[in-house]
Amino acid sequence: MLVSLTVGKVDAGMAVLLTEDKRIIEFPSILLPPDISSGSIVDITVSRNLSSESAAQKAFTNLQTTIFQTFGLHSPAAPILRCRNATQTSLVLEWDPIELATAELRSLSLYRNGSKAGCIPRPTELHSTKISGLAVDTEYTFHLVLKTSAGTYSSEKLTVRTHKMTDLSGITITPGIMPSALKESLVTTVDRIGAKLIDTVRIDTTHFVCTEGRGQAWEKAVEMNIPIVVPDWIKGCEREGRLVGVRGYYLNADPRLRQVGPSPGVNTAPPASPTPTTHVTPPTPERKTRDPRGMSDRNGRGSIEEEPPTPPPKHDRPGSSSSGGRPGSSASGSTTLVDRTSKMDGKSKDQGPPPEAEDSERDEPESPQDAPSTPPANRKATVEDEAEDNASFQDVAL
Repeated sequence: MLVSLTVGKVDAGMAVLLTEDKRIIEFPSILLPPDISSGSIVDITVSRNLSSESAAQKAFTNLQTTIFQTFGLHSPAAPILRCRNATQTSLVLEWDPIELATAELRSLSLYRNGSKAGCIPRPTELHSTKISGLAVDTEYTFHLVLKTSAGTYSSEKLTVRTHKMTDLSGITITPGIMPSALKESLVTTVDRIGAKLIDTVRIDTTHFVCTEGRGQAWEKAVEMNIPIVVPDWIKGCEREGRLVGVRGYYLNADPRLRQVGPSPGVNTAPPASPTPTTHVTPPTPERKTRDPRGMSDRNGRGSIEEEPPTPPPKHDRPGSSSSGGRPGSSASGSTTLVDRTSKMDGKSKDQGPPPEAEDSERDEPESPQDAPSTPPANRKATVEDEAEDNASFQDVAL
């Protein structure tokens, strides 16, 4: 197509061209011949370049296909969370390696019971984490949230319950250096209580069992702050039927710190109240609790030890001058005491022992050997003794 145009004005970078119907067209002056000035007429041929158009369209289509195959076919995947091991106070969670496709990672966070528990460090390298300090026999809910440049992806919620104190299936043991016989016994005990035994120290290792503190496994256990105990700890768990404390079972710990039996923290049934019993006690013989006047010995004589002696009279009795003493002398008083004693002995013989004395005689054994004998020194002086001995009253020893 040929078009004739008249040059109206030529500037430094732009020329004004006029058509036959007086339309103005701005045209780059660099494309015009160098000797063009105002009033010149130029012919411009316009045609479509189909080959170039086809090549450009093909190049654009290839670019779109490459972009779609690179960024449109694959997208980041939501993480899959699962529980590797559970104990009474800790959980070990793990997940598959995260898939980012062509997106950029922003963060990977762990949520517990709907609240953010923290961010996972180096999420492209670490695929597990351990959560400690949990309550015994308690249910928890966890999920992961992955944030990328392509969007936010959340995992399904995982519900896990910590074990009871009597559940020993969560114990994971790594054996260290110990005698072969002791190691075989340890393997048998672990199988009986339902625990797990692994050869290497991992994140889910709960206890490191050994008798000597050396070796690479022992050093790694110390670095990971894993409790290092002796094989007796496993025996103690089997004996108690529950998880026991490790304080007394640490390597080089004092064995006296080990507790045998249920610990005070475990809820146990209250002790049963003792059954009431009736104790039969033999009767105790009554001694010196009755009326002194009613007590009598086995010979029927009244006791005068409880009654104080009667003071001597102040006036002289007939016949008291024979003693050669002054009125109220000791001979007169002693004679009066002997007379009163004789009268009381006579009354005791006539009346017999009181009922309470008879009961005391029934309680006492019949054998003469069992009965207490009265020493002769306690015998009291009487008037009959004085008459038989033909001695004066002053010579009788009271």
